[in-house]
Amino acid sequence: MDSTVEIQGKQLKLSNLEKVLYPAVGFTKQQVIDYYVRIAPAMIPHLAGRALTRKRYPNGVDEEYFYEKNAPQYRPDWVKTAPIWSDSNRRTVHYILADDLPTLVWLANLAAIELHPSLALAKDVPCPTMMVFDLDPGSPANIVQCCQVGLWLREIFEHFGLQSFPKTSGSKGLQVYVPLNTPTKYSETKTFAHALAQLLEHDHRDLVVSDMKKSLRTGKVFVDWSQNDEHKTTIGVYSLRAREHPTVSTPVSWTEVERTLKKKDANLLVFEARQTVKRVEEMGDLFSPLLELEQRLPDLKKVAEPAVPSTREPISLAAAAEQDATSEQGAAEKPRIVRHKASGKVVRKPAKPPESRKVKRKV
Repeated sequence: MDSTVEIQGKQLKLSNLEKVLYPAVGFTKQQVIDYYVRIAPAMIPHLAGRALTRKRYPNGVDEEYFYEKNAPQYRPDWVKTAPIWSDSNRRTVHYILADDLPTLVWLANLAAIELHPSLALAKDVPCPTMMVFDLDPGSPANIVQCCQVGLWLREIFEHFGLQSFPKTSGSKGLQVYVPLNTPTKYSETKTFAHALAQLLEHDHRDLVVSDMKKSLRTGKVFVDWSQNDEHKTTIGVYSLRAREHPTVSTPVSWTEVERTLKKKDANLLVFEARQTVKRVEEMGDLFSPLLELEQRLPDLKKVAEPAVPSTREPISLAAAAEQDATSEQGAAEKPRIVRHKASGKVVRKPAKPPESRKVKRKV
C-alpha cells in the first residue's frame, strides 16, 4: 500500500505502509510513521541542527540493519544537510538535519527506526551542548541497578551545582544527561565523565564498572563515559528502539527513578510508542531543559586542591581529571582514583612506575 501525502507544503510518497517492522507485535511501518508524527513537536527541537546518524531496518527489527551517516542521493531537495569532514573516512560526510516534520516522516518511511543525533550542533562540531552517561547493565543486573547508579551520579552533580536529567535508553539501561549550552570541548566533558565513572567504581566496586570490557560487566552497571566524543552518538530522546516491542528512549523524572529503585520493578521504566506519546501530552517535554539550560563544568584548576596538605600523593578529583586530559599514558600507568580514608575527600594517587610493580623489595 502506497500513499502520497502533503506535509507542511512538501509532497511525500509513502511506500509499503502495511509492512510489519516489529513482527512480535505486528507493529507496521505506518504505525512507526504515525508515532513520529505524533511525537514530532517534542522530538524535533532535540534533533534540529544536529548531524544525524540513522539506523535503518528495511525488513524489520529481526532482520539485517545498517547505519547511515551520509545523505542518500535520492533525498528530496528540501531535506537539509550539513557537510562535516570525517578524518577516518578522509572525506566530507553530508549528514541529514532533521529540522522539520517532513524530514522526520521521510526518514521514518525509509525505516530509519533509530535516530542517533550528535551531542553538538552541526555549526559547532567540536563543542558539545551536553554531557551524557550511558548506564549499561550486565545481566542479571537491569535498569533497577542503573537507577541506583543514576542517583549516585545526581548526588555528585548536585555537589557541583549541576542539574541532570534521566531518560531510559529504550533498551535495557538508563542514561543521564547534563545540559551545558556553554563553550566547552569534548576533551573536557569526556575527561570529567571518565573521572566520575572511576569515582563511582572505586566507591561501589560491587555494582559499578568503568572499564569497557564486557567480561567485567556481569551483574554490574557499566558507566559508559566514552559517549562524550565527537565521533560517537547516543540514541536520541524519543527515538524508537529496534527491540521486540516498539520501546522508546523516554525522559523520566528523578521521582520515577527513585520509585523504580524502591519497588525494584524494571517494568516501571519501560515505555512503548503509545505510552510515550501519552506521557508527553500529559507531562510535556521533560527534556526541554537540555535545549536552553546553561551550565558550566567546574573549573578544574580552581578546585584542584590537595585533599591532605601534609602528604604529597593525594590530589583532588578535578586535578586528576585535568591530568587525564593532558596525559597519553596507557591504562596501566594512569593514576588511581580513591577516596581518602581520613578526610573522606576524593583523591587520585599517581601510578607507580613500571619497575616498582615488577620488583618486590624485602622489608
